[in-house]
Amino acid sequence: MLDATSSTALSQRLLDALPQTQCQRCGYEDCAAYAQAMAVGEADINRCPPGGAQGVVRLAALTGRPVRALDAECGTEEPRSVVVIDEDWCIGCTLCIKACPVDAIVGANKLMHTVLAEDCTGCGLCIPACPVDCIIPVNASGSATGWDAWSAEQAQHARQRYAQHQQRLAPQARAETSAISTTPQKPVQHTATTDTSVDPQAARQAAIAQALARARAMRKPTPR
Repeated sequence: MLDATSSTALSQRLLDALPQTQCQRCGYEDCAAYAQAMAVGEADINRCPPGGAQGVVRLAALTGRPVRALDAECGTEEPRSVVVIDEDWCIGCTLCIKACPVDAIVGANKLMHTVLAEDCTGCGLCIPACPVDCIIPVNASGSATGWDAWSAEQAQHARQRYAQHQQRLAPQARAETSAISTTPQKPVQHTATTDTSVDPQAARQAAIAQALARARAMRKPTPR
């Protein structure tokens, strides 16, 4: 069992050996959380599909554990991809922007969004967030997989983008935590109907539904 100082140092070395896609396929919130879990023996070294078989070898060398095949539950080793947005279907809901861990999607509410290909890590987190399925992954590395498809420079760039993303969200997270801790808790009242005017989640879903209805209406074929 490593002491706290040793586990922290090992965690940092393991983090340096990850491709920094922040894809969460390993089952952890980000690459740093996965590295920490490996350092203290809570996670195996074969849970990073973007790093591929080469990544497992790197992590094995750092931890002294035997090389193992990738855990199929986390996914398979595939060519690195980036995503593109089908502009004809984008409704400007901003859900993909919120899902992106490296701020690689730009746009505004009710306006078409665009992916910055040089910043996209191919994490895929934006794809399930899109209510109209207008985000498409495209191959960015030919037939290369693992670290053959993901350079150290790209990993460092992604790591910096993720750090900047966290810094940008930090004030909002602190404000939300403070608001929760200082707001008196009211008894929950169960009613038969939901008032979307006081339910942000319901209001957002209603807005998306309306945008989808407008998009479908615009795309109906014109009668001849």
